[in-house]
Amino acid sequence: MVPVLPGLFLGSGLKDAEEAGKGVVTAVLLVDLEPPSYAEAELEAVLRVPLLDEPQSDLLSRLDACAAFISRARERGGCVLVRCYAGVSRSVAVVTAYLMKINHLPFEEAYAFVRSLRPEAEMNEGFEWQLKLYEKMGCEVDVTSALYKQYRLQKVTEKYPELRDLPRDVFAADPSVGRQAPSHEALYKCRKCRRLLFRASSVLAHTEGKGPAAFAHKRLPDPASFQRGGQSACTSYFVEPVEWMEPALLGVLEGQLLCPKCSSKLGSFHWHGEQCSCGHWVTPAFQIHKSRVDEVKELLAGSGQSGR
Repeated sequence: MVPVLPGLFLGSGLKDAEEAGKGVVTAVLLVDLEPPSYAEAELEAVLRVPLLDEPQSDLLSRLDACAAFISRARERGGCVLVRCYAGVSRSVAVVTAYLMKINHLPFEEAYAFVRSLRPEAEMNEGFEWQLKLYEKMGCEVDVTSALYKQYRLQKVTEKYPELRDLPRDVFAADPSVGRQAPSHEALYKCRKCRRLLFRASSVLAHTEGKGPAAFAHKRLPDPASFQRGGQSACTSYFVEPVEWMEPALLGVLEGQLLCPKCSSKLGSFHWHGEQCSCGHWVTPAFQIHKSRVDEVKELLAGSGQSGR
């Protein structure tokens, strides 16, 4: 076991697991598919995060729970051991994330500190990417943020490669269905038939790309279209899937997005990603052209319709 902070150890394997039962450690956080050892199971508190050491494993969603578990053990005057099978990737990622959160450290600094204590530490590239995303979210898993929604959509694509039987919570509620509570949130409706399509909270904002330079492999777009009149180069909204899209999305890799009421073309989707007009690549992509929708400023209670 390697001491990281007062009350926090980083470890691996059965040897450290047995050491945990000798009075020094009061809690264990096990990041592994294997169950806790007999000695660990006798401790005051045990948290098991069943996770493979693979880049596609979803560690990000569990980081806040891991941090809370570690903090509770330390606040009670105990010592917590964070371990996985080898003590090289999964446990290292959890400890690095914890240092980022409580000490307000950037990923690179926190990871360098852990590696100075445990030179063999080498988390996989998927965990590195997830911790960098965690940093961008302020070291807090905000499931309502555009960053997290985009991340979760990528994970869904990996988990359901046939794109069938997707979890229901992947789809945002259809704003045109049912009674709507009063809200000042902007909504967007079909320019042709005025049907409500999606809420502002469903828009997945992205960092603007490099403009014409991003299209070097193609015929360059008109340079004047970028930042014309001080406007954004993005000519589309990229959104999370909405309930009305479900019939078009299931079991299909790519296709058009049509208005569910008048069938006019709104945009397109591609589970493996599409390039925005600004040059940024969005994966997966559910793209609605701005020219096909109008923004609605407020929603009238109970009407299912809206005013400008």
